Amino acid sequence: MSAQLSSPTDAATEPLVVTTRDKLADALDRLASGRRGMRRTAFVPTMGALHAGHASLLDEARGRGDLLVASIFVNPMQFAAGEDLSRYPRTLDADLELCARHGVDVVFVPEAEVVYPGGRPWVTVDPGPLGDLLDGASRPGHFHGVLTVVAKLFGLVRASVAVFGEKDYQQLVLIRRMVSDLCMPIEVVGVPTVRDRDGLALSSRNRYLSPDERRAALVLSEALLAGVAAGHHGSAGVLAAAEQALARQPTVALDYLALRDVDLAEPPRTGEARLLVAAKVGSTRLIDNAAVNLGAGASR
Repeated sequence: MSAQLSSPTDAATEPLVVTTRDKLADALDRLASGRRGMRRTAFVPTMGALHAGHASLLDEARGRGDLLVASIFVNPMQFAAGEDLSRYPRTLDADLELCARHGVDVVFVPEAEVVYPGGRPWVTVDPGPLGDLLDGASRPGHFHGVLTVVAKLFGLVRASVAVFGEKDYQQLVLIRRMVSDLCMPIEVVGVPTVRDRDGLALSSRNRYLSPDERRAALVLSEALLAGVAAGHHGSAGVLAAAEQALARQPTVALDYLALRDVDLAEPPRTGEARLLVAAKVGSTRLIDNAAVNLGAGASR
């Protein structure tokens, strides 16, 4: 269900930090021309406030490309009214240090007017029906913003492979679907969720939690573990076990608990599935998920 915390590399080389489209293109061209036989550019898009979970994405991407690019951009299009755009953590100096330790060649750090030069774009990417479910139901318009900015960044970086975390599982599924449906020549790789030693999924938003709230938040991973362990009881057993675990922490306000097939298209019957949870702990909204194997013949 989890990945080990990533360790930084021994040597750190300062990445090129670019802030405009022209400087990004120039950096990519210069690095490509200076590396004989370079064929693949790997890309990790982020919103900054980087932690060991992001480090695991960079490490995966580093092994898949000759050139590694990361972006740090807090995308205003994916924040709805009343959400935490203004208070989203911005830790650029620390982020650049982490990028250096994990072998990033170029860090693209644009302002909003660089990504959206005419303001909000007229043409956006529609996430389809899945964009209105789960996180999309709680955050209307969120996945329009996510897919639109990812499509724009794919075009700017010209990557062969892009790496995303499985913690944002619905996002990963939608990006893969976008790449497939729009015939984008890029491979999308998912990396298992990195967890702290107590099981809490690493998130940039965890820093908002008070000590008491952080302890309460552990119920999310505990509920997922309970659901995974009940896989042989079928869908109903998985959900019942997870719900029972969540009930032990009434201070956590559940947004949704859902069991879907691996493509999130419909409720599963048997085989591989995904158990997803979202909840508010204090004023902080957290999400998590885990792979579940439903026992053969267990349809409900």
